[in-house]
Formats: sequence, structure tokens, C-alpha cells
Amino acid sequence: MLDAAREVLDTRADREGWLEPQFEVVLQRPRTPLLPCRKPLAIEPVDTRQASRLRLAARCPDAEGWEQTFTLKATVSAKVAIAATAVPSGKALSDADVATERRDITSLPDAISDPATAVGQSSRRALRSGDVLRAAWLSAPVLVKRGDSVRIVAQRDGITVTVAGEAQESGARGAVVRVRNSGNGKVIRARVVDEGTVQPADL
Repeated sequence: MLDAAREVLDTRADREGWLEPQFEVVLQRPRTPLLPCRKPLAIEPVDTRQASRLRLAARCPDAEGWEQTFTLKATVSAKVAIAATAVPSGKALSDADVATERRDITSLPDAISDPATAVGQSSRRALRSGDVLRAAWLSAPVLVKRGDSVRIVAQRDGITVTVAGEAQESGARGAVVRVRNSGNGKVIRARVVDEGTVQPADL
């Protein structure tokens, strides 16, 4: 049962990209003793959404087979990105603002593992030094704000054309926003590619 729980956690660690994960798993005492079974038990997951409360079922494949559910409590630690210093809300994180450290992430499913993922993003809340960086707290910085003058850069067949425009919406990198061409007044859909720079989305 413990091996099956660790296998579940290993699979999740691979999926989530946890760095150097370590697990401690404890089987909670069942209410009723395990019944005898002449064949090897089949272990199947029942509810593995929370590492702190894993539920696995043991099924006996005998002709008169039975099934019993067990609860296991796991503690998960891994190397994650943390705030290396205090960071005010809204400030884009730099390399100097981010470090890595082993932490208990049992109750932090959205902890960020790769520091490079956090660099360049801004925090929706003030961070204290040592805070684990969580995906829910970070957002891509707004590179184009409504009313900003922007460059509309169109590229096709090796030819680049740049015209001036005005953003009608705000957006982060990759966002599609409405932009008015300052030359002809036409409003187009454009993708934000850099600070003050967009590309036509429908070209």
C-alpha cells in the first residue's frame, strides 16, 4: 500500500515538474483488519487529489473477492522558487528577487519549481523574503496599456512594415488586444509581443 502511494506521488511529481521531491507516507490504521486473500492484492487509486489524504483501495481477486479502502497521509517536500527578498505588489520579479529552497509543499499544489518561470512576472500581493512563489500569486506584467502609443509590426514573406497605433485595451505578452491604426483609424486585433509592440493577430 505504501509503495502504491509513493508511485502515485511519483507520477504527480513528474506531471507537475517538482524538483528533487521527497515523500513521507503514513498508513492510517484501518477501522477493520485486512481480510485474508489467496491471490496478490490489486491496489487502485480512489482519491489522490490531496497528498495529505490519499485514498487507495485494496481489492482481492479471489472468487469471493472483497474490497477495502485505506487512507494514507503523505508529506511532500521539493525544491521550489522562493522570494529572496521583500517584493512589493505589482513589481516584476528579477533574478535577484528569486531563489530556490527545499520546502514542504504538501498544501501548496501550485508552488513554482523553476525560478525562471517566475522571473519577469509580477506578484498580485506583497511578498516577504522566504515566501514560496505560487502560480496563483503571479501574473505576466502588462506590456501594453489602454491609451498607449504602440508600434504595429507586420511581417510577411521577409517584408516588415511598422506603423503607429493606439492600444484600445491593456494586455500582457501573448494577449490579443484591440489596437487602432493611427494612419487610417481602423481597429484591428493584435497580439502583444513586447513592451509597446504588437503584431496583427489575423495576418
